[in-house]
Amino acid sequence: MNDNNPSSANEDEAVLTAENEGMDEAVGHAQSSRINPLAEIVSGLEKERDQLKDNVLRALAETDNVRKRANRQIEEARLYAVEKFARDLLNVADNLSRAVEAVPPESRGIMTDAVKTALEGVELTQKELVTVLSRHGVTAIDSSPGAAFDPNMHQAVTQVPSEHPAGSVAELYQSGWRIGDRTLRAALVAVSGGPAAKQ
Repeated sequence: MNDNNPSSANEDEAVLTAENEGMDEAVGHAQSSRINPLAEIVSGLEKERDQLKDNVLRALAETDNVRKRANRQIEEARLYAVEKFARDLLNVADNLSRAVEAVPPESRGIMTDAVKTALEGVELTQKELVTVLSRHGVTAIDSSPGAAFDPNMHQAVTQVPSEHPAGSVAELYQSGWRIGDRTLRAALVAVSGGPAAKQ
């Protein structure tokens, strides 16, 4: 074989080029087959990361809801813990109120100093009891004549004609109390039937 033959050199060069191209293609195929599994692994890991992130966010939201619910229950327990005790004290408040109302205003001027002092003591005790109850969330229900009748807070004993609008409170017989949003004791009232018909 003659090494100086130009056609032979061209053939050798063509063979080398073909071999190099074949090797480049094989290397490229090997690299792409190596890159694709890595891309698939990365894609799988990203999905897993997103799922874990979603799970963490859901767990945090649930934890926050549980904390809020527990705080609300603690507040309610704190507020309503005195409910039974407050209900028992309402009779004391009623008796103090009756004692003050039993003394007609016109007789106060003829009382001895000792009786006046005792009456003032009863009035101060009544006011202090109302203040202490309100400090613990126990408040009186508005049952003044003319106030709107609310069946959740008022108990109608009778219906009477009055100058107040029909369906409103006409007269209060026993005060009502509430603790927080709950009715502790409904107010006993007479409901207005409107003005009496003139004959």
